Amino acid sequence: MIALLRRELRLALRHPADTLSAVMFFVLVTALFPFGTGPSPELLSQLAPGAMLAAALLAALLPLDRLFGAEAEDGSLDQLLLSGLHPAAIAAVKALAHWITTGVPLMAATPVAAALLNLPVEAWGVAVAALALGSAFLSLLGTAGAALTLGARRGGVLLPLLVLPLGIPAIIFGAAAISAAAEGMAAQPYLLLEAALLALAAPLAPLAAGAALREG
Repeated sequence: MIALLRRELRLALRHPADTLSAVMFFVLVTALFPFGTGPSPELLSQLAPGAMLAAALLAALLPLDRLFGAEAEDGSLDQLLLSGLHPAAIAAVKALAHWITTGVPLMAATPVAAALLNLPVEAWGVAVAALALGSAFLSLLGTAGAALTLGARRGGVLLPLLVLPLGIPAIIFGAAAISAAAEGMAAQPYLLLEAALLALAAPLAPLAAGAALREG
């Protein structure tokens, strides 16, 4: 599993376009909100929590359609399934690699998005934590969705339709945590609810993805 994770990270370093496109999408979408809603600082700060979480989760979806697709085309996915690793373990490593190469850069770009949306500085740390938990949750859901839609016609269209509705709770709790921090209230209960979603998805999503890969 460690060797597979190293392989995934090396491939991401050799082809950084997916990571860069996700980060640029996140920053550009948040930069568009002031143009659409007007330059009112109060309105932007109210919209910031939901806008940041929604933009980040949409950005994290961009590389998901290539999570298994390229390897399925060149036959390396079959070799991985024959390597002795359980399919669920392969899916778990894929999800972890996706979070490292997509979620972590989005966390690094969070202060830029927060500044663009006039989010109070006191809430920036909570925003990073909420985005970390939400992106990890989406990486697990996206891995299961990518495995389920592998080989399907228009799988790139089906994948967001399958994953985004399941990711709505992470957006709700993450946005609530950021809003609470911006208003000087306790954000921990909402972050704990996000962590509970992640704890629920951590064992179930790789098992579902592994079953889909095995059947495929």
